[in-house]
Amino acid sequence: MIPQVNKIFEEAQIAISGVSSRANFDNAKSKILGPNGIFRELMQLLPRLSKEERPSVGQAINACKNEVEEMFKNKLIEIESNESRAFLGQSIDPTLPSTSNEDIFCHPLTKIKNRIIEIFSNLGFNTVEGPEIETEWFCFDALSTPESHPSRDEHDTFYFNRDVSIENISKKGDEQYVLRTHTSTVQIRTMLQRKPPIRILSPGMVFRRDAIDATHYPTFHQCEGLVVGEGITVCDLKSILDFFFKKLTGEGSEIRMRPSFFPFVSPGFEVDFRSKNLGKLSNRWIEICGCGMVAPSVFKNCGYGSDKISGFAFGMGIERLAMLLYGIDDIRLFFQNDTRFLKQFKLSML
Repeated sequence: MIPQVNKIFEEAQIAISGVSSRANFDNAKSKILGPNGIFRELMQLLPRLSKEERPSVGQAINACKNEVEEMFKNKLIEIESNESRAFLGQSIDPTLPSTSNEDIFCHPLTKIKNRIIEIFSNLGFNTVEGPEIETEWFCFDALSTPESHPSRDEHDTFYFNRDVSIENISKKGDEQYVLRTHTSTVQIRTMLQRKPPIRILSPGMVFRRDAIDATHYPTFHQCEGLVVGEGITVCDLKSILDFFFKKLTGEGSEIRMRPSFFPFVSPGFEVDFRSKNLGKLSNRWIEICGCGMVAPSVFKNCGYGSDKISGFAFGMGIERLAMLLYGIDDIRLFFQNDTRFLKQFKLSML
């Protein structure tokens, strides 16, 4: 019986070596290893053998079958490799971009972010990024946010392993980690690493415990700016924002600044803008971002001691800008990966 197994193994080797296509491969594998194949027939002969012969013959059949299966596996890899080479041809580099004439699409949030970076880079702003997981010091304390501020509540912020109360954190010196609620943390990190003058833009993803609806999502994107130097005034802030919105929405756009409160700026402002190029929202005042002069306490936290140093900061939501510019009425569309939605945005668009 064992010589018969060896003979079948030799025949299988010859059959596999002669396979050159996917169709021949499937046919040969079916005849040898299939439900009605040669090895199936061999296994059916075992009950006819004596008890003494069965163990050795069964082991020989299994060992032979395992080797044949490995041979088929290697042959399939060889066939697929040959098919790929035949399809690509010797003169094609598969790493090159497609030569297709089909339209290329880009996610609307990426398009708006890139446009924001482009406009501010023309004003001398450098783009800086930072970690999305931060400590409370970078996210709140360094920005002069008091412990009683609503933004530090667990209903607003994602905390990691928060097993002590806010009242005990300062006493114990424990540092809690959070998912950053704004990209202002990048501004703090930059001021700790550099001395003025500073002119940076910090786009990125932020996280808040918002209930999901048409205008709120727990994950969204911000773009914040910071300018620090000597003699920086509110006039500089207003002129830069005015320039930005004119470039973003076209000539004829206007901005206005209303007094508001933020812990990290003094004075602080809400910014409204209007433009004639927003469809049904044209020429209506729309709240769009917050800004203000950097508070002295923030400079102190970052080690800036000179009275001559001043600066301003501003921040805006990228989703909100995209919704206004493209007439999108539901923020959830940005995160659903529906190709019917995404294909509306060509690279040539804003």
